[in-house]
Amino acid sequence: MMRYKQLAEQYMLDIQAGKLAVQSRMPSLRQFARLHQVSMTTALNCYQSLEAQGWIVAKPQSGYFVSRRGSQSLPVLAQFESRLALVSDYQPQAGQTPDSQHAGPLGYSRFEVSAELAKQMAQSFRRAHQRLGERMNFYPVSQGELMLRQVLAAHFTQYGFHFQPEQLVITNGCMDAIRTAIEVCTRPGDAIAISSPCFNGLLTLLREMSRNIVEIPSVESGIDLDQLEYHMQQGTIQAGLFCTTHMNPQGITLTPVQKQRLADMAAQYQIPVIEDDVYMELPHSQTVPLPAKYYDQSGYLLWCGSVSKTLAASYRLGWCLPGRYREAYLRKFAAGCFGVSLPVQLAIADFIDSGQYGRHLKHRRFALLANQQRYTDYLQQQLPGAVRISDPAGGMVLWLQLPQIDSQQLKQGLAREKLDIRTGDLFTCRDLYQNCLRINIGYALPEPGEPDNAAKRALDVLIRLLKQALPQHRGKHE
Repeated sequence: MMRYKQLAEQYMLDIQAGKLAVQSRMPSLRQFARLHQVSMTTALNCYQSLEAQGWIVAKPQSGYFVSRRGSQSLPVLAQFESRLALVSDYQPQAGQTPDSQHAGPLGYSRFEVSAELAKQMAQSFRRAHQRLGERMNFYPVSQGELMLRQVLAAHFTQYGFHFQPEQLVITNGCMDAIRTAIEVCTRPGDAIAISSPCFNGLLTLLREMSRNIVEIPSVESGIDLDQLEYHMQQGTIQAGLFCTTHMNPQGITLTPVQKQRLADMAAQYQIPVIEDDVYMELPHSQTVPLPAKYYDQSGYLLWCGSVSKTLAASYRLGWCLPGRYREAYLRKFAAGCFGVSLPVQLAIADFIDSGQYGRHLKHRRFALLANQQRYTDYLQQQLPGAVRISDPAGGMVLWLQLPQIDSQQLKQGLAREKLDIRTGDLFTCRDLYQNCLRINIGYALPEPGEPDNAAKRALDVLIRLLKQALPQHRGKHE
């Protein structure tokens, strides 16, 4: 075994045994090399291996720190035989919209924008308006501003994901990119394969677009591709729609092998697959997974993303790489609108091109890891033995499972308290996930000794409602 792998395994064992505490600082690369009498290359390879597996995380300008991995009981993945379902039967929960007066820190997947980020974006917008000139009264180019497409192509190249600016279409957010892709690839009444559980926003979109669904069970490595392939072979489905990295809500990321197979299956059966990759750039380390689109050689994958989760939801700026569907996608998108706000496009291009976006992402990733650890610790302390908590390697949500929970009592409590929480039944059209719920971890909990904030207060209310809906507490509140 190579020396760096031996050292990495030893550090994994030390972290598991508690010899290295979570959030403790690792030796610097130079100290590590001296300590183990190895080269700097071996030290770097060891740390990169540990980071890729989630054992340590690099904090910008501060060094490497011990992370947590697998210290809690994980939710049980539901296994079932997938079948065609009428999404018209899906009923979104009333009042849970982004602009609802009850929208709180635990509901929608988002983070608190810092004063520093707001200041930097304001500067980018000022520079964008200077570039506008006479174009202020012109409609934007329907495909998107060339400068932004060039900047995005250069930005994703740093991850090893290459595409040409002319292949990209700029959209009004990721949901708009997905909606257009669905319109291009399918017709009302067609069936689309989705993961189960599936982001409730996608279920609502499919319902409004009169598309039916086939839910594919989730597995530890991603989704049950054998069941998906069966439906491709049988002609049950006309398209697929999957979040492939840090899936919302369960946090699973398809392995590279799964992503490769998904792309190969789409090409083999000539069935388009829409890839919702809005969380790609939010791993809880500095290693960004490649999308399934990376493996697509035939153009059957339509890759969709945005800055809604990484920067700010209000900008409503996203994109799509439509592959072989580019011309049809452009026609459909252009017919539905007159482009995307030019000042927003120019400001985002400026922010990315300046290097500030990359620095912001590095800080955001470390902050999300710290948030995940604090939320998980607090939930385990308050609900010992009762709760199973996902352990995602990225994204902004946790998937909780309480096997003995009274789901109806919980829902009544949430409605009474006007607490914005997504319960498990919203992520499926089947009778599943009644004992599950999803919470956003984008808002930091206060450090010990700091006053409670909105996220902590909301989490305490949720924990109280969960306790009341558990068997050992239920009789005290009836």
